[in-house]
Amino acid sequence: MRSETFTFEGHDGLTLAGRLDLPDGEPVATALFAHCFTCSKDFIASKRIALRLAENGLAVLRFDFTGLGHSEGEFANETFSSNTDDLVAAANALRARGMAPALLVGHSLGGAAVIAAAGRIAEVRAVATIGAPADPAHVVHQFEDRREQIERDGEAEVSLAGRPFTIRKAFLDDVAAQTLDDRLAALGKAFLVMHAPRDATVGVDNATRLFVAAKHPKSFVSLDDADHLLTRPEDAQYAADTIATWASRYLPNRPPPASPDTGIRARELDTGGFFTAIDAPRGRRFHADEPVRVGGTDRGPTPFELIGAGLGACTTMTMRMYANRKGWEIGAASVDVTWEQADRHSSTFHRVVHLGEGLDAAQSARLIEIADRCPVHRMLEGRITVTTRTATDG
Repeated sequence: MRSETFTFEGHDGLTLAGRLDLPDGEPVATALFAHCFTCSKDFIASKRIALRLAENGLAVLRFDFTGLGHSEGEFANETFSSNTDDLVAAANALRARGMAPALLVGHSLGGAAVIAAAGRIAEVRAVATIGAPADPAHVVHQFEDRREQIERDGEAEVSLAGRPFTIRKAFLDDVAAQTLDDRLAALGKAFLVMHAPRDATVGVDNATRLFVAAKHPKSFVSLDDADHLLTRPEDAQYAADTIATWASRYLPNRPPPASPDTGIRARELDTGGFFTAIDAPRGRRFHADEPVRVGGTDRGPTPFELIGAGLGACTTMTMRMYANRKGWEIGAASVDVTWEQADRHSSTFHRVVHLGEGLDAAQSARLIEIADRCPVHRMLEGRITVTTRTATDG
């Protein structure tokens, strides 16, 4: 995975600064990400979500809106409409590079902005929001105590997340004129609403309004006990993984990230932990991890559990093949696999086979014999040699 600088001209001619996060290999599609109000492309949740989407095979552009981060201009001149225009400008810049966005993702007010911009970007197939308000004017609640002054004097300095910002009356007038219901009704694209029920900044009732206003296909995913800004790494990563999986149903049919023609490729997804992507032949992908108690995040089976899974699956498949040839009715067979490691060089796997009740004693005994002929069983009991080299060894 790599990241590169991506600058482009905004709606008013100012240069906006972005980062284009790219996966290993050919991206499956391009996503455009809109950050939360007064945040930036480098806000921790923005960065975590974009990088995790890239780890899932997407190219992701995140950029600073006018006057924020490294973008030119004054934040005081920003409005909801200008944010929407800049999202369209970002899409145009990506299109010029042959990477028009098929997925829009927005966090908080950025979620409302991607809804507003979606109809103006022809290539978009799917839109996902995280903690988005149903009414853009909801953001005014963050500085309600200054509203009267802004209305009277034309502008006022407000404190947001401990930082001073100048808000002008033009911003208030602009958000007050915005409605999302009609835009959602006419969206014509797959729509995903993600929201935390305990969100204290933008209440979950906003998610209900967005979901009701949208047409199918639409989905809702609860972020459980996450906060509005997704400050915990696991919340941002879960949101990104969910978006990537959901969106794959709607994105253009482009080649998946490079994966081996045979065998398995294991790729780190979290250099601070153990979360690992497993790329298998024919575009299959799943994950491995370690329990929290040893420093993992428990978002996938452990390596030993994967070995046990391989043994269990191979056992059921081997018995099924034999039973089908014999015409035996064994029901839905299942195999419980546990293991113990006596020392560094000795391990024992224990299998408990569950078969249907229609088998007699002889048939059951025969299937246990067949279970012992499972190819993975034989491999584990045989002599295994592992060789290791670097990719540059040729």
